[in-house]
Amino acid sequence: MNDNWTRRAALVAAVVVAGCAPADDETGPAAAPRVTVQTLAPADLAVTEDLQGRVAAWRSAEIRAQVGGIVQQRLFEQGAEVEAGKPLFQIDPRPFQAELEMAAASLQRAEAALARAQLQEQRLAPLVAAEAVSRQAYDDAVSAREQAAAEVALARATLARRRLDLQFTTVTAPIAGRIDQALVSEGALVSAGDTAPMARVQQIDRVYVDLRQPATSAAAALPAAAEVQILDARGAPTGLSGRVLMSGIDVDIGTGERLLRVAVANPQRQLLPGQFVQARLTRAHYDAALTLPQHAVFRVGGQAQVWVVDAQQRAHAVPVELGELVQRRYRVAAGLQAGQQIVVAGGERLHEGAVVAARPWTESQTAVAVRR
Repeated sequence: MNDNWTRRAALVAAVVVAGCAPADDETGPAAAPRVTVQTLAPADLAVTEDLQGRVAAWRSAEIRAQVGGIVQQRLFEQGAEVEAGKPLFQIDPRPFQAELEMAAASLQRAEAALARAQLQEQRLAPLVAAEAVSRQAYDDAVSAREQAAAEVALARATLARRRLDLQFTTVTAPIAGRIDQALVSEGALVSAGDTAPMARVQQIDRVYVDLRQPATSAAAALPAAAEVQILDARGAPTGLSGRVLMSGIDVDIGTGERLLRVAVANPQRQLLPGQFVQARLTRAHYDAALTLPQHAVFRVGGQAQVWVVDAQQRAHAVPVELGELVQRRYRVAAGLQAGQQIVVAGGERLHEGAVVAARPWTESQTAVAVRR
């Protein structure tokens, strides 16, 4: 029993001592909130816009027959580069050669008839003057001579047409470029009225890139000949660039977009017609722009503000005018100066004039800050 009483007395004494000990001062100074800051420094800034588009051949020609006949021979390698005027197909020329010879014979006959009519007119001219023949006979001779001359002109035109038809039996390339597969083979019957072409030639050493841009885009005001960087379908640079040729004036009713056509030199044939690509347009360039991370900005009543840490390590909310957003960074249009320290993380714990414990911002913190 004495042991129990002793233990109780010791416990009571410990409680009394604890109650008499001085408590921590809860009204003492709190630790300064930790923030991450970035010092504004000017740097070159290019404001760009990426648009999607497709490649189109600079020129494209469908090879068609201009005369009807049987294809005798294909004169090109499929997929090869061809020059303008290169023979591509040979249509059987024999029927056209025969027609050419008939036209030549008709011309000779007409020329002989003209010579006879001219001689008759010359003979009657002095006789009609001497009234040895009637005026009617002379007028008939003149009319026959004129008709014979017309027959000669018609025969010459027919001969020229037959020569042209014979030339058309050799189907040539109208433009230089790369020719696709042959769409007809030897032995096929072709005609000038065929709806399907015999082959296609496309010039792709230069190409168009047809982009679609929102009609309200700032890039719509791009000047002609503005330079454009060409990217592949995944957004990686291709090393090619072009210039703006024209901006369409028609807006697609369904999409609200309009055409922007870019001319691109394509000497290595990297771009092929129909290929999907992207294009990076430079909308503006600033030699010494101040930028800050997107997540450093907060808004009060619609006004963009940032926390600025002064030399006394105090935070102040400063209104700022923002420009373009480029890769999650705003361009500072007004309100800040180079050398100022901007809070980019930890600003949610601040109030006006708060003393802060600042540490510098590093790029490795960007992903974490964005997730927050």
